[in-house]
Amino acid sequence: MKKIILLFVLLILTPFAFAATPQPLDKLTVILDWFPNPDHAPLIIAQQQGFFKAEGLDVELIGPADPTDPPKWVAAGKADLGITYEPEFMEQVDQGLPLIRVGTLIDKPLDCLVALNDSGIKTVGDLKGKQIGSSLGGLSNVMLKVLLEKQGLSEKDVGLVNVRYNLTQALLSHKVDAVTGLMRNVEVPMLEAQGHKVETFFPEENGVPNYSELIFVANTAHAHDNRIPRFLAALQKAVAYLDQHPQETWLAFAKQYPESDNQVNRESWFATMPYFAEEPANFDSEEWRHFATFMQQNQLIKKAQPISKYAIIA
Repeated sequence: MKKIILLFVLLILTPFAFAATPQPLDKLTVILDWFPNPDHAPLIIAQQQGFFKAEGLDVELIGPADPTDPPKWVAAGKADLGITYEPEFMEQVDQGLPLIRVGTLIDKPLDCLVALNDSGIKTVGDLKGKQIGSSLGGLSNVMLKVLLEKQGLSEKDVGLVNVRYNLTQALLSHKVDAVTGLMRNVEVPMLEAQGHKVETFFPEENGVPNYSELIFVANTAHAHDNRIPRFLAALQKAVAYLDQHPQETWLAFAKQYPESDNQVNRESWFATMPYFAEEPANFDSEEWRHFATFMQQNQLIKKAQPISKYAIIA
């Protein structure tokens, strides 16, 4: 009788013993586009709140030595996922790198054109005869050209000044009347926090097709890796959590990265929140097709590829 009772107890306890055994987490490496900053808030919060762990993932975030590293590392198999920019990604696909977009972090451009409020520039048309500072070629110059063309202007109607990387300084010192290439979630709130009233002009509202500032890319050989949907599910939870707890999440970020606890990052943290993709796995084929055509028309890529070359189509 005692043996029967003992056997019965063991049968009851055995499932709980198995349930109590922790399952090993699947390792996933993600190389960032830059050192951890407010642009990466969903990833950091997903780690802090255990959202990755709940999806069975052990995610390692790697800061690059160079912003161009992520696509190279992913193409070479050194990292599972990388963060890059949609325009640059299209250029990389054009060059033949074995990359594919698997998710979105920020689904709108962050680049913008900025003028001080006292400059008299209230519309893009007011740029005629003005000095415009810039530091980058490529897409940034194309955006400016499109903004001007929409108002019936050309680059001949403005003075273009290469201010290298001193955009904000050139603007505040009145060396130029406006600058193109400022980040709406970094320099703009910083200027406003310092008491400078500014006028901002967004490319997607002035003739440039919408595109995603930051995306996740994988090697095409691992496009169907079952860790990726779980990674994106955790990010979606993190974005929702950020929306509900903006101040709490900032304090958690500042505590983990004390070197980033300053006014610029604090302003940027709250300014970036509206731009995170609420559903990172979603993919807008028409939007991507439109932007790829725009890239080709402006000779930024040789050929707009079929959408299946850019992303997995469900």
